[in-house]
Amino acid sequence: MKRRTFLQTAIGGLSAATAAVRANAVAKASRPNLVYVFADQWRAQAAGYAGDPNVKTPHVDRFAGECINVRNAISGWPVCSPYRGSLITGQYPLTHGIFMNDVPLGDTGVSFGEALQGAGYATGYIGKWHLDGHGRSNFIPRERRQGFDFWRVLECTHDYNHSEYFADDETKRVWDGYDAIAQTSEAEGYIRDRAKNGPFALFLSWGPPHNPYETAPEQYRAMYSPEKLVLRPNVPREAEQWARKDLAGYYAHCTALDDCVGSLLKTLDECGVAEDTIFVFTSDHGDMLGSQGEMRKQRPWDESIRVPFLLRYPRKFGLRARSCGAMLNSPDIMPTILSLCDVPAPSSVEGRDLSRALTRRRAEEDDAALLACYTPFGEWTREKGGREYRGVRTPRYTYVRDLNGPWLLYDNEKDPYQQRNLCESEPELRARLDTLLAKKLKEAGDEFLPGDAYIAKWGYRTDKTGTVPYKP
Repeated sequence: MKRRTFLQTAIGGLSAATAAVRANAVAKASRPNLVYVFADQWRAQAAGYAGDPNVKTPHVDRFAGECINVRNAISGWPVCSPYRGSLITGQYPLTHGIFMNDVPLGDTGVSFGEALQGAGYATGYIGKWHLDGHGRSNFIPRERRQGFDFWRVLECTHDYNHSEYFADDETKRVWDGYDAIAQTSEAEGYIRDRAKNGPFALFLSWGPPHNPYETAPEQYRAMYSPEKLVLRPNVPREAEQWARKDLAGYYAHCTALDDCVGSLLKTLDECGVAEDTIFVFTSDHGDMLGSQGEMRKQRPWDESIRVPFLLRYPRKFGLRARSCGAMLNSPDIMPTILSLCDVPAPSSVEGRDLSRALTRRRAEEDDAALLACYTPFGEWTREKGGREYRGVRTPRYTYVRDLNGPWLLYDNEKDPYQQRNLCESEPELRARLDTLLAKKLKEAGDEFLPGDAYIAKWGYRTDKTGTVPYKP
C-alpha cells in the first residue's frame, strides 16, 4: 500500500473510531440517572394518595402529585426473593429459578446491573439483597453481585435497630440506629459523590415495613393508636384485634420511610440532578394485615399482590400527576426502566417494555399480569392453608386456579374489597379468564405442576414445611 493511501485509510479509521467514542460519550451524558427505591411488604393501599385514612405519608403524597402512578403495578409472585429475582433479571421465576426464598440466583442472562454498567452507568446497591442463597448473614463476593459496584448490603435481616451489612470486604459492619434511616443517609452520600459524574444507577432496598411491626423509632410509633384505626371492610371481626395492633406498627414504619423519601428527594434537588433522574418508589409485595382474615404475603388477594409504583422523570414527563392503567408485573420493570434510560434490554429478558404505555390512563381490556405461588412455604405452608396457584389480574378482574381447579373470581370494579367470589355464579366470565390465564401460562412456559416438581428440578433442599433453611 502506498504511504499516502495508508495514511488516508488510517486517518479515516481513526476518524470513525473517534466519532464512535464521541457518540458514546454523548449518549452517556444524555442518559438519566436512576434512583430505584423499594420497601419490603408495603402494599399499594397504604398511602394517603391511595386513600388510606390512617397512614401519614406527606412526602410520598406530594411526590405522587409530580409523577406517574402505575396504579396496576403487581407483584405477581408476592414474596421477597422471587420478586427480586424477576426485578434483577427481567425473567419469570421458572426461568431464573427463584420461586421461593433463600435460594441462589444463578447466571440466567444479563442482569439489570450489568446492562446498566455496560451502558456506562456507575451502579450501586444498598440494603436488603435476598438473592444470594448462601445464608442470610454471610458475605456476598463481588462475582455474585450481579453488576453492582458500590455495595452496602446484607442478604436479609429484620432486626432493624441492630442491622448488619458488608461493603467491599468481609468486615461486618452495623448500621447506626434504625437501618432504613442510615441506609438513606448512605444513599444520599452516594448521590452527592456521583451527581457531577453521571450517569449513576442506585438501588435502595429497605427492610421495613415488613414485620416485626413494633420496631420503628418511638417518634413514629407514637403517631398511631390501634383503637383509632379505620379497618378495611374485608377484615373479619375475629381478626380485628390483632390487625389493629399490627397495623399501628406497620404504619409507623411507613411514616418513617416516608421521611426517608422526602430526604432523598431533597438531596436530588440540592445536587441539581432531579430533572435528569428517574426516581421510582415501589415495593416487592404487599401485606394482608387482617384482610380476608389473612396475614403477610404470598396470597393472591390485592393487599398482597398490589404494590405502589410511582415514577418521576421530569425531563421526559414533566412534574405533574399522571395515572397509568397498564398491568405492570415484576419482569416488566427491568425492560421498561432500561428503555427510559436508552439502554437496550438484553435478549434474556422476558418481561414487556411498557415505557410507551406509561402515559396511557387506560389499559387494554385483555391486559393481564400473571399471578403465581409455585410452592407454599415459610409463612404460608400447607399446614397454614398455603397452596399452589396460578391466576391473572386484569384492570378489572382477578381470577385464580389452584391444582384442583377454579378457586377465586372477583370483579374488582364492583367489589374492590374482594368479598364476593364469583367462581360459581359467573361461568362465562370464568371461562373467558381461564382462556386468558392459559395464554399467559403458555407465554411463560409454565405447566402449572405441583411445587415438589420444581423443587426437585432445581435441586433445592427443604425442611418438612417445604421451606429452604436459611441459616448457615
